[in-house]
Amino acid sequence: MVTQEAGVVAAPGDDDGKIRERAGWAPLRHFAERSVLGLLVVVAIGIGFGLLLLLVQLNVGPVLSVDRGVARELNELVSPRSYLVNALNGISRLGGRPFMFWLVGITVVLLLVRHRTRLAVYLVVTGVGALLLDPSVKALVGRLRPVVDAPVATAPGNSFPSGHALGAMVVYGALLLVFLPAVRYRKLFIASLGLVVFAVGLTRIALGVHYLTDVLAGWLLGALWLSVTAYAFRVWRREAGHPVAPLDEGLEPEAADAVKPAPDSARPVPHRWVKATEILTGWALIFGVLYLIGYLLKNQTEGTWLGRFDDGTVRWLQTFRTPGLDDLSWLWSKAGDTHAILIISLVFCPIALAVWRQWRPVLFLALTMVGELTLFLCTAASVQRARPPVEQLDGQMPTSSFPSGHIAATMCVWVAIAILIMGRVSQRWRYLAVVFAVVMPAGVALSRMYRGMHHPTDLLGAAILTTLWIGLLWWVLRPNEKPATAGTPAP
Repeated sequence: MVTQEAGVVAAPGDDDGKIRERAGWAPLRHFAERSVLGLLVVVAIGIGFGLLLLLVQLNVGPVLSVDRGVARELNELVSPRSYLVNALNGISRLGGRPFMFWLVGITVVLLLVRHRTRLAVYLVVTGVGALLLDPSVKALVGRLRPVVDAPVATAPGNSFPSGHALGAMVVYGALLLVFLPAVRYRKLFIASLGLVVFAVGLTRIALGVHYLTDVLAGWLLGALWLSVTAYAFRVWRREAGHPVAPLDEGLEPEAADAVKPAPDSARPVPHRWVKATEILTGWALIFGVLYLIGYLLKNQTEGTWLGRFDDGTVRWLQTFRTPGLDDLSWLWSKAGDTHAILIISLVFCPIALAVWRQWRPVLFLALTMVGELTLFLCTAASVQRARPPVEQLDGQMPTSSFPSGHIAATMCVWVAIAILIMGRVSQRWRYLAVVFAVVMPAGVALSRMYRGMHHPTDLLGAAILTTLWIGLLWWVLRPNEKPATAGTPAP
């Protein structure tokens, strides 16, 4: 007789009682093995951090020698090469607080929209804990930062442990545990995040703001805190009556669809190569139109009514200058610079993914901003129109006057957002989107002319750029059309 119970097959003659006993104890044994292994890992991490802390506190000679030697060698390698310093600073920002706040905040919003409150709470608690651990341990240890021959970066506070290394380990590790159930190529995903954590720590040593032991301690303390919060989350799940899966399946395996950016859509755009050709052709035609207008404005308007209108408007606005209006115009002008537009895009796109579960709106906005930037840079470099002949409050700018990059970027981002919102939300929110699409560009345009940075016709060039480019993308992409759902072939 063959008996099968709980996945265990008994050959004829086996004792049924032993079979049942083995089948019943197998899950418990696996759980115990995983628990013991996890405990050993946590203990090892804790011992490693404690040992580093002790060695640093006691100023052990060999450890200090290695720390100072590594800092000196990397400083000699990095300091003469400005391009390397810029690259290291860029990578280092991936572990900085501003980027971490954005990353965690946007993910929390996504999880709340998708009704995964427990995961959102986990991210908040884990992140806040890391935020408190860093300054607390630094204050207790009180280690000064490295002193190198040619400083290339500075950082406030004490040195041990590295806050960037700790934060990167905690935040990227927590995001890994949250999104792991939705990832197809898990080993590649894990390796990529591990590489980011390693690179962030390495940049802090290479920039001369941390010792090697500071970074190692940051990684170990971050891993220890991450282990504690992951264990607490699993206990929370068990108490709530949910099964506890192996950690390599993520914190909530059943949340796979909820944490996917766009689970409801397959290809965002059908016939993508045809669409790409249409977009590239349209870009070239729009650039030609902008270059022709810019060339005529630069070479054919001097002494005409249009030239007098251009210069006279900017001079007239100068008569209203006061310290208060100067400050207000600076603030409003900053609303159209690269950083502000990037922040708006980086906030809107994840929220749009979380709410609408479609890639097409994100693709529409991303192509809008990429096209705007490239059209502006190419046109400005080709036309080389001079700035207005007045005092320019922002000083020398790296680009020429036509078209206005600030107003083009502001118009593009807010008009694109308005188009997406108007096709998807109630009438009340549609009006608000239209208001922003009008008020924000108008304020930036007025501030740029007030500050003497642009002619009125430069703003006209930005409006033409926005109209033609967004019109082209709307015609090609149809961003408010619902794409084919996953599993359904696109038309």
